[in-house]
Amino acid sequence: MVFTVFSDEFYMTQALNEAQKALELDEVPVGAVVVCNNRIIAKGHNLTEQLNDVTAHAEMQAFTAASNFLGSKFLDDCTLFVTIEPCTMCAGAAYWTRIGKIVYGAPDEKRGFTNIRGKVLHPKTKIVSGILEKECSGLMTSYFKQKR
Repeated sequence: MVFTVFSDEFYMTQALNEAQKALELDEVPVGAVVVCNNRIIAKGHNLTEQLNDVTAHAEMQAFTAASNFLGSKFLDDCTLFVTIEPCTMCAGAAYWTRIGKIVYGAPDEKRGFTNIRGKVLHPKTKIVSGILEKECSGLMTSYFKQKR
Protein backbone atom coordinates (compact mmCIF):
# COMPACT_ATOMS: atom_id res chain seq x y z
CA MET A 1 0.00 0.00 0.00
CA VAL A 2 1.40 3.42 -0.99
CA PHE A 3 0.69 6.51 1.08
CA THR A 4 1.04 10.00 -0.30
CA VAL A 5 2.15 12.68 2.11
CA PHE A 6 0.87 16.12 1.22
CA SER A 7 2.28 19.45 2.34
CA ASP A 8 0.75 21.89 4.80
CA GLU A 9 0.11 24.14 1.79
CA PHE A 10 -1.94 21.41 0.11
CA TYR A 11 -4.18 20.98 3.14
CA MET A 12 -4.47 24.73 3.67
CA THR A 13 -5.63 25.02 0.07
CA GLN A 14 -8.39 22.56 0.94
CA ALA A 15 -9.31 24.74 3.93
CA LEU A 16 -9.37 27.76 1.59
CA ASN A 17 -11.80 25.85 -0.64
CA GLU A 18 -14.05 25.48 2.41
CA ALA A 19 -13.69 29.20 3.16
CA GLN A 20 -14.84 29.91 -0.39
CA LYS A 21 -17.99 27.88 0.31
CA ALA A 22 -18.66 30.09 3.33
CA LEU A 23 -18.13 33.20 1.20
CA GLU A 24 -20.66 31.96 -1.35
CA LEU A 25 -23.19 31.70 1.51
CA ASP A 26 -22.36 35.26 2.64
CA GLU A 27 -20.72 33.86 5.77
CA VAL A 28 -17.41 35.07 7.19
CA PRO A 29 -15.01 33.13 4.94
CA VAL A 30 -13.28 30.74 7.30
CA GLY A 31 -12.64 27.14 6.32
CA ALA A 32 -11.19 24.12 8.08
CA VAL A 33 -10.19 20.54 7.40
CA VAL A 34 -9.12 17.80 9.79
CA VAL A 35 -6.42 15.42 8.61
CA CYS A 36 -5.61 12.02 10.10
CA ASN A 37 -2.95 9.71 8.67
CA ASN A 38 -2.50 12.00 5.64
CA ARG A 39 -6.20 11.79 4.82
CA ILE A 40 -8.84 14.52 5.08
CA ILE A 41 -11.48 13.04 7.36
CA ALA A 42 -13.57 16.17 7.94
CA LYS A 43 -14.31 19.57 6.44
CA GLY A 44 -16.11 22.62 7.72
CA HIS A 45 -16.82 26.24 7.00
CA ASN A 46 -18.60 28.97 8.89
CA LEU A 47 -22.35 28.45 9.08
CA THR A 48 -23.29 30.92 11.82
CA GLU A 49 -25.73 32.88 9.64
CA GLN A 50 -27.20 29.84 7.89
CA LEU A 51 -27.83 28.01 11.16
CA ASN A 52 -28.48 31.11 13.28
CA ASP A 53 -25.92 29.68 15.69
CA VAL A 54 -22.95 31.64 17.01
CA THR A 55 -21.09 28.40 17.72
CA ALA A 56 -21.24 27.16 14.10
CA HIS A 57 -17.64 28.14 13.32
CA ALA A 58 -15.64 26.24 10.71
CA GLU A 59 -13.51 24.55 13.36
CA MET A 60 -16.53 23.38 15.34
CA GLN A 61 -18.11 21.92 12.19
CA ALA A 62 -14.86 20.12 11.37
CA PHE A 63 -14.38 18.81 14.94
CA THR A 64 -17.88 17.34 14.97
CA ALA A 65 -17.45 15.72 11.57
CA ALA A 66 -14.02 14.30 12.52
CA SER A 67 -15.30 12.87 15.80
CA ASN A 68 -18.23 11.27 13.98
CA PHE A 69 -15.88 9.82 11.37
CA LEU A 70 -13.52 8.35 13.96
CA GLY A 71 -16.19 7.38 16.47
CA SER A 72 -14.24 9.19 19.17
CA LYS A 73 -14.36 12.56 20.88
CA PHE A 74 -10.56 12.63 20.94
CA LEU A 75 -8.53 13.75 17.93
CA ASP A 76 -5.02 13.15 19.34
CA ASP A 77 -3.58 11.90 16.05
CA CYS A 78 -5.23 14.57 13.91
CA THR A 79 -4.27 17.97 12.56
CA LEU A 80 -6.69 20.88 12.13
CA PHE A 81 -5.95 23.14 9.17
CA VAL A 82 -7.87 26.41 9.44
CA THR A 83 -7.57 29.57 7.37
CA ILE A 84 -7.72 32.00 10.33
CA GLU A 85 -6.36 31.65 13.85
CA PRO A 86 -9.02 30.00 16.01
CA CYS A 87 -11.00 32.15 18.44
CA THR A 88 -10.98 31.32 22.15
CA MET A 89 -14.19 29.25 21.82
CA CYS A 90 -12.68 27.08 19.09
CA ALA A 91 -9.36 26.85 20.93
CA GLY A 92 -11.27 25.68 24.00
CA ALA A 93 -13.02 23.03 21.91
CA ALA A 94 -9.64 22.03 20.46
CA TYR A 95 -8.39 21.58 24.03
CA TRP A 96 -11.18 19.11 24.78
CA THR A 97 -10.59 17.18 21.54
CA ARG A 98 -6.89 16.91 22.46
CA ILE A 99 -6.09 17.58 18.81
CA GLY A 100 -2.46 16.85 18.05
CA LYS A 101 -1.70 19.85 15.89
CA ILE A 102 -3.29 23.07 14.67
CA VAL A 103 -2.07 24.75 11.49
CA TYR A 104 -3.55 28.14 10.68
CA GLY A 105 -3.08 30.58 7.87
CA ALA A 106 -3.51 34.14 9.11
CA PRO A 107 -3.61 35.55 12.62
CA ASP A 108 -6.80 37.04 14.05
CA GLU A 109 -5.50 40.08 15.88
CA LYS A 110 -8.88 40.90 17.45
CA ARG A 111 -10.36 37.53 18.43
CA GLY A 112 -7.59 34.94 18.06
CA PHE A 113 -6.76 32.65 20.96
CA THR A 114 -3.17 33.94 21.15
CA ASN A 115 -4.56 37.18 22.60
CA ILE A 116 -5.53 35.33 25.78
CA ARG A 117 -3.05 35.09 28.62
CA GLY A 118 -2.38 31.60 29.79
CA LYS A 119 -2.63 28.35 27.94
CA VAL A 120 -5.87 27.75 26.08
CA LEU A 121 -4.82 24.67 24.11
CA HIS A 122 -3.99 21.21 25.36
CA PRO A 123 -0.31 21.06 26.41
CA LYS A 124 0.46 18.42 23.76
CA THR A 125 -1.08 20.37 20.87
CA LYS A 126 1.51 21.71 18.44
CA ILE A 127 0.93 24.99 16.58
CA VAL A 128 2.07 26.11 13.14
CA SER A 129 1.04 29.49 11.74
CA GLY A 130 1.50 31.50 8.57
CA ILE A 131 0.73 28.78 6.01
CA LEU A 132 -0.65 30.57 2.91
CA GLU A 133 -1.11 33.59 5.17
CA LYS A 134 -1.44 36.06 2.29
CA GLU A 135 -4.24 34.08 0.62
CA CYS A 136 -6.07 33.46 3.91
CA SER A 137 -5.91 37.07 5.10
CA GLY A 138 -6.74 38.39 1.62
CA LEU A 139 -10.02 36.49 1.56
CA MET A 140 -11.02 37.97 4.93
CA THR A 141 -9.91 41.49 3.98
CA SER A 142 -11.90 41.50 0.74
CA TYR A 143 -14.98 40.10 2.51
CA PHE A 144 -14.99 42.82 5.18
CA LYS A 145 -14.23 45.59 2.64
CA GLN A 146 -17.32 44.53 0.72
CA LYS A 147 -19.41 44.58 3.93
CA ARG A 148 -18.37 48.12 4.90
